[in-house]
Amino acid sequence: MRIGIVCYPTFGGSGVLATELGKALAQKGHHVHFITYQQPVRLNGFIPNIFYHEVQVPTYPLFDYPPYETALASTMVDVIRNNHLDLLHVHYAIPHASAAYMAKKILEGEGIRIPVITTLHGTDITLVGRDKTYAPVVAFSINQSDAITAVSHNLRDETFNTFKIEKPIQVIHNFVDVERFHRKPIDAFRRVIAPNGERILLHASNFRKIKRVQDVVRIFHEVHKVLPSKLLFVGDGPERATAEDLSRQLNVCDDIRFVGKQEQMEDILAIADLFLLTSEYESFGLAALEAMAAGVPVVSTNAGGLGEIMIDGVTGFMGNVGDVVTMSRRSIEILQDDTRLQGFKDAAANHAHQFDIHTIIPIYEALYNEVLEESLAKA
Repeated sequence: MRIGIVCYPTFGGSGVLATELGKALAQKGHHVHFITYQQPVRLNGFIPNIFYHEVQVPTYPLFDYPPYETALASTMVDVIRNNHLDLLHVHYAIPHASAAYMAKKILEGEGIRIPVITTLHGTDITLVGRDKTYAPVVAFSINQSDAITAVSHNLRDETFNTFKIEKPIQVIHNFVDVERFHRKPIDAFRRVIAPNGERILLHASNFRKIKRVQDVVRIFHEVHKVLPSKLLFVGDGPERATAEDLSRQLNVCDDIRFVGKQEQMEDILAIADLFLLTSEYESFGLAALEAMAAGVPVVSTNAGGLGEIMIDGVTGFMGNVGDVVTMSRRSIEILQDDTRLQGFKDAAANHAHQFDIHTIIPIYEALYNEVLEESLAKA
């Protein structure tokens, strides 16, 4: 099968999921064509059956804002024509679903049928998509898709509550390559971060306000009072400066490291003892799932779709958004006893197998075949 995948190429969950999906499909013999404005961060090294097409956006003095959506649709048309793609799978509704609709209509005029599958990932519905500036186009383009998927039941429900969607939405959970994340820690790496055997806490995100990174610092502050510990911040974004300022105010900055954006999360997670995710909302929580796959228990908020991957009291603990006191207490409960910590680590790793890539990929393949059969029947 020849599949076009359209996504954002960044460290965000939608881009990571789309890239890992494409790589897994290529390994199974499908030809996968990525269409985006730069090479996806997880698309490193040569992989047979994977092709990358860069969207070139010309700049002219007339344009205050370069028309990326138009350039994207035109690139889709070109790639589909020249590579005879069977279907398009677009990730994140804005602007990929609407650009796919334009490309589809252009090609229909040439007698080329290209079914479109749209996967909703979260903020394209819960945050950006709700903005009245985008909402009508988002709803229209989603409804024009041949199939719609969402990464969690929570997101599916949010989509139906937010927009008038006239088609069913299939829930296909995000996935993780358990084998990739199941590895022994590099002792030298751990000694650099925690030279005296301190517990290592970890947070990874894009540091947007919705992630509430200041709560991560406050939780660490409370843990630090009780247990020798270190905190690793992975990622970058607009709230990083506020987290740094708070760490200095609370006098824990010497035990916190901001390591920026990192591609090899499996190596970093391997040395961690606890993952903190304090978000105001998560449509799924891919970062938490990757942590569990690495055998790292998670203390998180009970927001959005996190309850679909977490088992409270087994893979970690959950607390209300902003409840730093409870999440701090639960973190200490996990970390203060070696036997208890190991129990949580084992449970987290075992639970992650339910979301293993080899379980989820066949569900996407079945959807592709179903959509193609329906498209051929209409031809």
